[in-house]
Amino acid sequence: MPRRRVGIAMAAYAAVAAIGGPAAAHVSLQPNEAVSGGYFQTALSVPHGCDGTATRAVRVKIPDGVLSVKPQMKPGWSIEIKTRKIEGEQPKLHGKTITETVDEVAWRGGPLPDAFYDTFGLVMKLPDAAGKTLSFPVVQECEKGVHRWIEIPAAGQAPDALKEPAPTLRLKPKAP
Repeated sequence: MPRRRVGIAMAAYAAVAAIGGPAAAHVSLQPNEAVSGGYFQTALSVPHGCDGTATRAVRVKIPDGVLSVKPQMKPGWSIEIKTRKIEGEQPKLHGKTITETVDEVAWRGGPLPDAFYDTFGLVMKLPDAAGKTLSFPVVQECEKGVHRWIEIPAAGQAPDALKEPAPTLRLKPKAP
């Protein structure tokens, strides 16, 4: 394909992506489906800043049932990890009883300019809860402004109906 056609095709693709609607504009998990009960690697995809300004922090709340969370290191960013006590029955991982787990992960630094996107990786042990959808509320702090991707749909409500939906992860059953 000649260069001119490639340039036109790329411009057309960019225009369609830009008007693609809210689903393409919010923080999401990529991938957003996983086998329940296993270890899983995913990343928060941050597609833009706040009102044209750069992102300086990304904070994610880890849902109950998720264990052994490890965030990805990113050059130019520091990581803060907050933990919480596990209520009720104490799970075991690798033969050891677990009494606390990661509650929140925060990446601070950057900056991530509004014109670019980046991903913030996580590796975690998922609960054995096939069919369940887990929500990972995210607060995105920018040089000017904040996006709170924390809305969780009510039963039967489509996530697309929300202004700032939390990223979600659908748990699939284990293969027979």
